[in-house]
Amino acid sequence: MKILGFPWTIRTRLSVLYAGAFLLAGLALVTFMYLFLGQVLDQQFMIRSDLPLDVNSPAMIPGDGADIPGEPLVLGTTTARRVIDIMIRRASVDTLQTMLIASLVIVAILTVLAGIIGWLVAGQALQPLRNITGTARRVADRSLHERIALAGPQDEIKDLADTLDAMLDRLDRSFDSQRRFVANASHELRTPLTIARTLIEVALLDAGEDTKVKQLGTTLLAVNQRHEKLTDGLLTLASTEQRAADFRPVDLSEIASQVAADMRPVADKVGVSLETKLRAGVILGDAFLLERLVQNLIENGIQYNVPEGGWVRVETHTREDGAELVVENTGPVVPTYEVPGLFEPFRRLTATDRLAGTARTPFVRGAGLGLSIVRSVTHAHGGAIDATPRDGGGLVVRVRIPAAVDEPELLTAT
Repeated sequence: MKILGFPWTIRTRLSVLYAGAFLLAGLALVTFMYLFLGQVLDQQFMIRSDLPLDVNSPAMIPGDGADIPGEPLVLGTTTARRVIDIMIRRASVDTLQTMLIASLVIVAILTVLAGIIGWLVAGQALQPLRNITGTARRVADRSLHERIALAGPQDEIKDLADTLDAMLDRLDRSFDSQRRFVANASHELRTPLTIARTLIEVALLDAGEDTKVKQLGTTLLAVNQRHEKLTDGLLTLASTEQRAADFRPVDLSEIASQVAADMRPVADKVGVSLETKLRAGVILGDAFLLERLVQNLIENGIQYNVPEGGWVRVETHTREDGAELVVENTGPVVPTYEVPGLFEPFRRLTATDRLAGTARTPFVRGAGLGLSIVRSVTHAHGGAIDATPRDGGGLVVRVRIPAAVDEPELLTAT
């Protein structure tokens, strides 16, 4: 929120509060001095007006412009005192007005100075909070191992910092436990599946001309591969959300080029043209996770495509705030209302049949985790993702990731 071009932050509010409090105190003081000085002037002039008056004194009452210079103006006592009272009131009013104007000008100038001083003081007072915010942001984005460790007196701000450090300790222990669980699960789940696949392949080699054994072995091998893919997707999804990623400056176009080169033989096999238009875009990211992101998008585009004449187009380019990856493909018509659900785990389109090279596709039927992993990786990099249906069928998926920044603490591995 901005008011008159200034952000309405705590520092701004405190500065306005300081200036407003000073203004109110200054106005109260001016009002008190105005009333007090008015009473004092009235008493002083009243005492002077009670003194004996010599109406014959030529120096007592000066004449106006019609009088002859050098000659006294002789008035009666009553008239003279009335003139003196008028002059006293005028002098009193002039004095009070002069004092009021000068005081208001001084108060206005001091109010501005109070606002400036309040801005500086508030900035100094809020510096520990900025340190806490910076540390919390780095911890949230990079690693849970860093602590605030605020030094200073045991006040409210230090209590907040100590509370956040205690919370970070608990979170760090919890995430370490989850990472160990993911690593153990990765080993315990993949090992039996790998052994089962090896045994099935050996059985197929020993089957000879037995058609039934070969058919059964092929079916079991496909089921085993699907389980391997499901396990790999779940572990990748879990590690993406829980791991401390290795963020380094990487060129998104290089990753997309490498993945496209690896996927091109697969696309050619199913009759899908894979096109690339890559421009350099340096971002801060984990190369492994970004490679998996691009691979899932290209693989998804190849699988869900038209039987003949289909294509997948991959583009990367630089934006003002980072880099953008665009993966566009032909394919079945996607209703707009179903697009948000595609990024949820285990969600696929109602028509789940793969259209591109159905009879010769090298892909194993997935569990609907591809786009979920893409979204998780994108969010882990502080980016945004959206998908829109193409006219005539297919999707256009855009992934925007912030650019790399030249900050030492962000360029180191966590």
